Formats: sequence, structure tokens, C-alpha cells
Amino acid sequence: MALEQAITYTEVNGYFIPDLALPAQPEGDIGKYGRARLAYLRERKKLLHMHMMTQCTLWEHLLEVQQTATERMELLTAQMAAADGVTEDLKSRDQMLWLGRINNIRNRADELVYNELIYV
Repeated sequence: MALEQAITYTEVNGYFIPDLALPAQPEGDIGKYGRARLAYLRERKKLLHMHMMTQCTLWEHLLEVQQTATERMELLTAQMAAADGVTEDLKSRDQMLWLGRINNIRNRADELVYNELIYV
């Protein structure tokens, strides 16, 4: 059973206009992954995007995706670097080799994050 709230009105030039307000939205930056998720929802999941917009849950969802994707990216990068032997010792011995390998790891982890969290 839904709670009924009394609607108040303001008179403007003889017309009664309801006093409506949106619920408070969480603060934060949606970042790279949140923006990618937003673009995906707008382009590919229009009904879900509209539902989240009308229920005022879109921003909260985007913040959650951003946080989860960032944490997942850090975890995957660390695990892949350890598995591939990309260490600070390698960085001090051969910076270009280290840079190439760490960029490869970041790109692989980024693709996994996109497939697991953004494009679903």
C-alpha cells in the first residue's frame, strides 16, 4: 500500500499549479565508466533508461557502476600484473618493456570491465 501525500498548490494568475519536486539525488562524479554506461543505456536500452529516469534511480545506478568498475579495474590490473611478472623491479630495469606490458594489461582489464559491467 503506497503512502498518500497531500499535494499542495500555488495560485498563479488564477491557476492552481501543483508544488512538485524531485527527490534528492546522490552527489558524485559518474566518471568514465558511468558515462559509458549512460551512453549504452541511451542507445541500446531505451526502455530501461526511461524507466530509471522516471523512477529517479539513474544517477544512483551510474555512480554505482562507476565505483564498481573502478574497483574491478584496479583488482584485475593488479592480478594480471602479478600473473605476468610486471613488477617494480622490471620497471627499474627496462621502463619501455614495463610500459608496454602494463598498457597491455590495462587494455585487457578495461575490455573485461566493459563486457562485465557496462554492456549488460
